[in-house]
Amino acid sequence: MLDHVETVFENMKPMMKKLKKASYRQNMEVFVGDYGHYFREMTDMTEKAQDKAEKAKEIAKVFAESVEREFASPKNGRISGPLQLDLNFFMIYYVFPAILMTGHGDAVLIADQIREEWGNRFKDSKIQYTDYDTLYGAFREKIFGIF
Repeated sequence: MLDHVETVFENMKPMMKKLKKASYRQNMEVFVGDYGHYFREMTDMTEKAQDKAEKAKEIAKVFAESVEREFASPKNGRISGPLQLDLNFFMIYYVFPAILMTGHGDAVLIADQIREEWGNRFKDSKIQYTDYDTLYGAFREKIFGIF
């Protein structure tokens, strides 16, 4: 289930660098093209499940464990603060909107469970999410006119 889902973060640094309205649109198109199958797999799993909420919790746990395994320091088993901040922003800008872009009836349930697991598992990671259109609309040339 969700084999190598942590790869959705492999282009995180370049996708977050100098994030502007035009580059965000292009980045999201590439992101969904390359990794959309993971988000469709998530919705397929909940759709087939008798207990959708329980399946969404399981998906969230697998997702967070995969990220933790990939990014935690071998020294102390934790993700550094600056890296966690980058992961959090990437979740907000790309992962959650991509889940919601599936348009599936279970997308919000999945996103809610991932957000909850993420916040409980990682320090200073009580994050929120929104959909792609809302984020895209918040850009002028640059996100919220800053950066």
